[in-house]
Amino acid sequence: MDFNILSWLIWTPVLGAILIVILPKNRMDLIKWIAVFFTGIQLLLSILLWFNFDNNIQGFQFMEKSPWIPAFNITYMLGVDGLSLPMVGLTALLSFLCVFVSWNIDKAPKGYFSLFLLLDAGMMGVFLSLDFFLFYIFWEVMLLPMYFLIGIWGGPNREYAAIKFFLYTLFGSVLMLIAVLALYFSSGRTFDMIELMSTAPTALSQISWWGFSGVKVVWLLLFIGFAIKVPIFPFHTWLPLAHVEAPTAISVILAGVLLKMGTYGILRINFPMIPDGTVWFAGILAFLALINIIWGGMCALAQTDLKKMVAYSSINHMGYVMLGMSAVVAAGSKYGSNIAAAELGMNGAVLQMFNHGTITAMLFILVGVVYDRAHHRDINGFGGLASKTPIYAAIVALAWFAGLGLPGLSGFISEAMTFLGAFPVYRNIVILSTIGILLNAAYFLTSYQKIFLGKLNEKYKDLPEINRREILILVPLAILVIFLGIYPTPLIDIMKTTMSEIIFRVEASELLVK
Repeated sequence: MDFNILSWLIWTPVLGAILIVILPKNRMDLIKWIAVFFTGIQLLLSILLWFNFDNNIQGFQFMEKSPWIPAFNITYMLGVDGLSLPMVGLTALLSFLCVFVSWNIDKAPKGYFSLFLLLDAGMMGVFLSLDFFLFYIFWEVMLLPMYFLIGIWGGPNREYAAIKFFLYTLFGSVLMLIAVLALYFSSGRTFDMIELMSTAPTALSQISWWGFSGVKVVWLLLFIGFAIKVPIFPFHTWLPLAHVEAPTAISVILAGVLLKMGTYGILRINFPMIPDGTVWFAGILAFLALINIIWGGMCALAQTDLKKMVAYSSINHMGYVMLGMSAVVAAGSKYGSNIAAAELGMNGAVLQMFNHGTITAMLFILVGVVYDRAHHRDINGFGGLASKTPIYAAIVALAWFAGLGLPGLSGFISEAMTFLGAFPVYRNIVILSTIGILLNAAYFLTSYQKIFLGKLNEKYKDLPEINRREILILVPLAILVIFLGIYPTPLIDIMKTTMSEIIFRVEASELLVK
């Protein structure tokens, strides 16, 4: 392809946002269709990128590099590999679908859809940036649209939820900025992420802060910045409130894409740039994964608000991603150079990132469907809805079973791979983590029974069935959940070369050899 497809992926929604801004605010239908058009173009570009991507090439493809601020060696540098491509496809798909999820937004639609498109551009920029300064700019760009989308179009406590989200994320960004500066000044004054992968390990090993190794300090600064976004315990408290108060489409984006940026950042930056720090912290990461899995599952089981239950389930499921990531150290000589286990865990982690994005999108959309009709989310306030809305109940069953990891659906294979990869290294943690499977089944099945089974609650004898627009939104997600549950190979083939490269960088670190 001889055109800058990566730039078009980022800036296409920005063009849509500009066009919406200059339109009269009373052109509500046109505003919505413009958002459909520009996110649709972005989705088509991501599909084109997917089919032209070579799975067997190491490194980045379709790279674009132009001087931006030469005085400080800052460049406009983009690229895509097997780690970023699944996230690019997920972002484009969910952004397109969420325009239709937002179709009934009638409060200042001009502001809503322009901010939504800017958020889309920021997310895409994070996954495609290869200059650390540019990466940080896009990371920060996401904050403002998300703050307003929750704070203006959210629920009754939207202002508090938006402020809490903003402050937590900004705190993480400040720590990340310190780490960026440390990498810049210690590695020859460059923000080039590819170059930093080669120079940062040696450069950081030669400096110390407050008596601590530069490797450990910078790794932790970056980790906390990314951990807040995942979120990893104990930085998780902003998430349930943000989900409960956010509009349905923003909850989908928040869980489906934004949480993945945390684990993406760790895999893209911490692992290859600071491999010694990765080896040093891998055991702690596995332990934090265990806490996320158990704590998230127990909190989800205790909820009576359906949306909050799904929010806590995201904390639980992101724990599986972290567990798979911790398996990277299996490739070291200490664990018998078990490359196969490391590859299983790492590929399972990225597969879980994608699969959780599609599954949780279904979950939040389905919660929004019943909330739009019943105007509440109290699990104990329903009953017997399957007899009145059988199509809706069937789709919910598919999403719920995917969420609890039923074999044959996408959630199972990615979770199984993370367990298989981490088991040779962290056997006890993996054994304890399987309790999360029971917790998943408990809160999903209990909520399904209370909402859909038994005698119909007479309050909902006239409850409308799920409509055609809502079904069409859910169909592509359901297809992916089923297809990747049966045949995940195409997605694994995309990521495996990049994951092997990251594993090799960590395996070759000095601490691992020792």
